[in-house]
Amino acid sequence: MDGTVDPSSYKEILIILVAAGVIIPVFRKIGISSVLGFLIVGILIGPSVLGQFAADYRWLNYFTLSHRDEVHALAELGVVFLLFMIGLELSFERLMTLRRYVFGLGGLQVVISSVAIGGIAYALGLAPAESAIIGAALSLSSTAIIIQLLSDEKRLGSSTGRKAFSILLFQDLAVVPILVMIGIFSAQENGAVATGVIKALFQAGAAIAVILLVGRYLMRPLLRLVAQAQSSDLFMAATLLIAVGTGILASLAGMSMALGAFIAGLLLAETEFRREIEAIIEPFKGLMLGAFFMLVGMGIDLGEVVDNPLLVVGLALGLIAIKAVTILAAGAILGIMPSAMLETAILLGPGGEFAFAILATAQGSGLLSPVGTETALIVVSISMLAIPLFARIGQRMSKKLVIKGVLPAAALEPPPGNAEGRVIIVGFGRVGKLVAAMLQENQIPFIAIEVDADIVTAERKRGTPIFFGDAARPEFLKRCGIAEAKAVAITVNAPSKADAILQSARRARADLKIIARARDEKHAMHLYQLGVTEAVPETIEAALQLGEAVLVESGVAMGLAIASVHERRDGFRKLLGRPNRREELRKQLRSRRARSVKATE
Repeated sequence: MDGTVDPSSYKEILIILVAAGVIIPVFRKIGISSVLGFLIVGILIGPSVLGQFAADYRWLNYFTLSHRDEVHALAELGVVFLLFMIGLELSFERLMTLRRYVFGLGGLQVVISSVAIGGIAYALGLAPAESAIIGAALSLSSTAIIIQLLSDEKRLGSSTGRKAFSILLFQDLAVVPILVMIGIFSAQENGAVATGVIKALFQAGAAIAVILLVGRYLMRPLLRLVAQAQSSDLFMAATLLIAVGTGILASLAGMSMALGAFIAGLLLAETEFRREIEAIIEPFKGLMLGAFFMLVGMGIDLGEVVDNPLLVVGLALGLIAIKAVTILAAGAILGIMPSAMLETAILLGPGGEFAFAILATAQGSGLLSPVGTETALIVVSISMLAIPLFARIGQRMSKKLVIKGVLPAAALEPPPGNAEGRVIIVGFGRVGKLVAAMLQENQIPFIAIEVDADIVTAERKRGTPIFFGDAARPEFLKRCGIAEAKAVAITVNAPSKADAILQSARRARADLKIIARARDEKHAMHLYQLGVTEAVPETIEAALQLGEAVLVESGVAMGLAIASVHERRDGFRKLLGRPNRREELRKQLRSRRARSVKATE
């Protein structure tokens, strides 16, 4: 060894780091999501764009990835960490509450989609085995992209998020029987069908049993032992070992690595180490998923798309339409109205990452022709590239249709103005419900406004005076009785939406008391500039409550601690509402130091 370093040995890592650290932030600055940004980068650095010129311009080799295999391992780890994190967020108890969606909705979707797509393939002249494999592969959707999109928008807990996740989870479970099906077709020639099925099912069952036993009896003691060493590096190593190790064990049994990691996450969800594990895995997950999205982009052959644009785009749109219709049909069978399933159906219409593995396995077994496999992979890749666009389309269409079938009629008609006056709560999530409970305890009348149809329906059944509508619309606020309202409490989480609601309410009444939830100090100052009466920054309130607890536990009397917190809160309120807050803060600090010096003298 001469000690020199070959830069090309680190090319893949450097490209991924440049994309994550430089290019993606630029995309997000101009309004392009990180998922779509990584997909675009993958197309650009792939063999169909810059890779075409690498032979003539050697220096381009440093900026291109000509072979998908170079980043495949990193991409697979990204999906593994994603499913591991999802498992941590769930638990077996919460999973059981979703069983109707997972096994009912998800099961129906996979079966109906597989039959429909496979039937079309058979009608086009493919053999029965080929048709069945293509139907099963294309029935699956992209867990990585869809979950990441919903997570970025903080919508995993919404109605669409729950349905989408449930269907995606069943699809991940379905990968095992699909691979078993491929084994059956390939074994038919030598008469070993029954043996192949029994062997595959035994391997899968044994692997799941081992993961459950190890997780139940060894994972927590292992993590406790490592935690006692008080070494963050060792704890990180143990966490990565669990996530990757369970994935590899599942892979050896013929299942997907992601499914094994998901089971491990479920087992750790109820432990005391859950939050620490999440903090460790999160950065790895984001970076590795970036590699996965780039891999998908690299798989899109723009030359094929340019040569046959109508055929490729038509097949991709046809796939999305067929799956969307079958998902709506699955929902209808379970009694879910189409208006409540529309966004989920459109979101899950495109193909998914597991199609690559299934089609490649089938081709390797001689069950699919190279031409048919290549066409199917291009269609899947193009449809996956369109997921962010179809997510927006589905969200907009769902909002337009939801009021026609999901909500009770009373929830669609805002109440008339109340001469006695009441509080209007905009947003009925965690914060809005707490505000409503405090108003009820003090016998203060209120109404709530919410844009999530599921929340409105559920709260209506509980007797809550809640109404569906957009509080940013002045005419809607007028119908809600803003002219007689005592106050408006804006509890929505999205800053841009809070701004729009605040401006509409302030235009409706200049003297109205408006209390708004703010994310931090900067957002609170912005709200004050827009005319809010009181802004409550979450970060400052959390710090004040923490400070109060510290004072009490340190021996300060409860009354003095509360008084100190009130003083600080009043100081923050005054400063946040003034443009020269920094100078005021300096003066206040100097004044306190001076009082402290005099007290010591």
